[in-house]
Amino acid sequence: MTETTPTQTQPAPGAGGPRSAEFRLAADALRGLRQDLFHDAFAYRPLPPMAVDGPLTRRLPARIRREYAVWTPHALVVAAGLLTAALAMVSADVGGGLGPLLGAVLVLGPVLLTLLRPVGAFWCSLAAAPFSDLFVSGGGGWPWQPGSIVCHLVVLTVVALRTRPRTAAWMWLLTAVYGFGAETLFGSPYTSATGPLLVVSALVLLAVAVLQVRRQAVREVTAQQTVTEHERSRRTLLEERTTIARELHDVVAHHMSVVAIQAEAAPYRVENPPPELEQAFATIRENAVAALAELRRVLGVVRAEDYQAPDAPQPTLADLDALLANVRDAGLSVEKAVTGAVRELPQGVELSAYRIVQEALSNVLRHAPGAGARVEIGYVLGGLGLRVVNGPPPEPSLVKPSPGAGHGVTGMRERVSMLDGEMTAGPSDDGGYEVTVFLPVAQVTEDGA
Repeated sequence: MTETTPTQTQPAPGAGGPRSAEFRLAADALRGLRQDLFHDAFAYRPLPPMAVDGPLTRRLPARIRREYAVWTPHALVVAAGLLTAALAMVSADVGGGLGPLLGAVLVLGPVLLTLLRPVGAFWCSLAAAPFSDLFVSGGGGWPWQPGSIVCHLVVLTVVALRTRPRTAAWMWLLTAVYGFGAETLFGSPYTSATGPLLVVSALVLLAVAVLQVRRQAVREVTAQQTVTEHERSRRTLLEERTTIARELHDVVAHHMSVVAIQAEAAPYRVENPPPELEQAFATIRENAVAALAELRRVLGVVRAEDYQAPDAPQPTLADLDALLANVRDAGLSVEKAVTGAVRELPQGVELSAYRIVQEALSNVLRHAPGAGARVEIGYVLGGLGLRVVNGPPPEPSLVKPSPGAGHGVTGMRERVSMLDGEMTAGPSDDGGYEVTVFLPVAQVTEDGA
C-alpha cells in the first residue's frame, strides 16, 4: 500500500494567488500610510471656527462669542508659532545678520501652515529642521535645534488634533526614522535630541489620542441618545394609538352588539309584522353581526396576548367626580367647574375627554407636586371645551425630572387629533401649566339627520 502526500504548489510571484497574513498586514499598513500622509498631503483644509456651545463659552456675551470666541483655536496656534519664532531667534547666531530672522521664519511657517494644510505642515517641519542648524551658534544636536524641536512638537500636536490617531502614529514613526537616520548619516547620536523629542512627542500624541477617542465616544453616545429618544417617542406614540384603538374597539363592539340584539328583538314587539319587515330586521342583524366579526378580527390585532377586556364600561365624563376624588386623596387640590347645558355626548368623545383630564391631572402630580389645579368643562354649541390648569409648584427644587416627560401630552394630542379637535399645551403666565382642548361634536337635528 502506497501513501501519497498531496503537494501544494506555491503561486508564482505576480500570479495573483493568495497572500500570507503578514503580507496583507504590511500592504494595509503601507496603504494607510499613503492615504494619511502622501495622498493630497497639501490639500486645502482650513481650520473651522470653534463651536461656542460649551459650558464656558455659553457664559460670554453673544457678540463676543460670535465674533471673537470662535477664533480661539486660530489665536492659540498663532501664539504658539510666535513663541517658537522667538525661541529660534534667541538661540540663533546674533552675528549672522538676517540669520535670526530666517531661522524664525523656518519654524514659524510650518506652525501657521497647520491652519490651512495640516499634513503639508508636517512635511514642511521635517524639511525645515536641518536648515535651522545653519542659524544656530555652536552647532550640536543636529538635525534638531531648540526652535525646530518646539516647532515640530506644535505641528505634531495640531495635526494630531485635526486628524485621526492613525495619522498621528504615522507622523511619530516617520519622525523617529528621520531623526535616527540623520544622526547615523550626518550627526552624532550622543548630542542629538531625537530621543527626548520622541519621548515628549509620544506622551503628547497619546494624550491627544485619548482626547479624540473620548470626543468620538461622546459624539456616538449623543447620536445614540438622540436615536433612542426618537425611538422612545415613536414607541410611546404607537402605544398611545394602541390604547386608543383598544378602547374604541370596546366602545364600537358594544354598540354593534346592541344593534344586533335590537334588530333581532324588534319583530317580536309588533303584532303580526309583515314579512318584509321581518326580512329587513333580519338583514340588519346579519349585517351587524358580520360587521362585529370583521371589527373584532381587524382591531383585535392591537390587543396584547395578556390583554383582558375591562368588565366595566369605558369611563365617561359622568365618572369624573370619582377621578377627582382619587387625585384629591393623592394630595392634589383640584377644583371643577362646568359651564353650559350638560348633555350626553358620543361615547368616543366622552371617553377621550375623560382620558385627557386624567392624563393632565397625572402630569400635575408628577411635575408640579403641591400645586393646585382646576378642571373646567364647557358644553358649547358644536362641541366640548376642556381646560386643565395648575399653578407653579411651591418648592421647584423638589421637582425631579421624569423620564416620561412629554409622553402624556403626546397621548392627549393623539386623542384630540382622532376627533379632529384642537389642543394647546404650554406654560402659563404665573409659572404653571395649562392644557386647553376643544372636541367638536356633530349637531343632530330633530329628525335625526
